[in-house]
Amino acid sequence: MSWSLERDDGTVTEWERSDGYATVRLRERSAGGVVARLDVMEQAVDESTYERQRFDDPEAAEERAAAWRDAHDLDD
Repeated sequence: MSWSLERDDGTVTEWERSDGYATVRLRERSAGGVVARLDVMEQAVDESTYERQRFDDPEAAEERAAAWRDAHDLDD
């Protein structure tokens, strides 16, 4: 399954998996840095997961978000 960009407003960037049961979000913090969050819901066919990490480097946060999307992509 593919991921689509659902929100990108300059503060929050969020991708949603095509089945609607998983999201990856990047949020810029007012104090600096970026929070990356993975949420795979209980209804998903893969294991329910919630992870959150804070990064000082926005590029590191983007790399983590991409890794989560790759790891939680589902075959059609």
